[in-house]
Amino acid sequence: MRFGPPRRYTRSALVAAALLWAGVAQATDGVQVTPGDGVTVEVPSGQSITLQEVVWNAPGTDGVATRFLFVAPAIAPGGGIDFDTASTDMQHLCDAFALPRVMDNIPPPAQIVISLSDRPVPFGQSAPEATQFFESYSIENGACTWEMF
Repeated sequence: MRFGPPRRYTRSALVAAALLWAGVAQATDGVQVTPGDGVTVEVPSGQSITLQEVVWNAPGTDGVATRFLFVAPAIAPGGGIDFDTASTDMQHLCDAFALPRVMDNIPPPAQIVISLSDRPVPFGQSAPEATQFFESYSIENGACTWEMF
């Protein structure tokens, strides 16, 4: 299955709240959300990860970003996956899953953000009880390069 900006709908209020929280003041015009398909994505740790949604054309710290939100129940406390293990999985998700899906965009995004959550949390919503990990990557020479948030 190919992901790309399908029909267009905006979650302006959620995106605006997320941007205020993140301290990013950029326009939200053109933001599109594609629901995930529920398929399990393989990662090096072997944990069960499913795509929740993709947020296209989201304002990022260095321009337009595409955000891939995944559900990864094993990152919950006691679930067996720590941040270092999840970080390796997120790099793999960027390289093997996200990057091929954004390279047809013209221009491609400046950043790819990979989010893991132990439960579904819609983009821009607060869930203090959820365990969440985020990593940001720039695209350099056809590969994902980790960036410090």
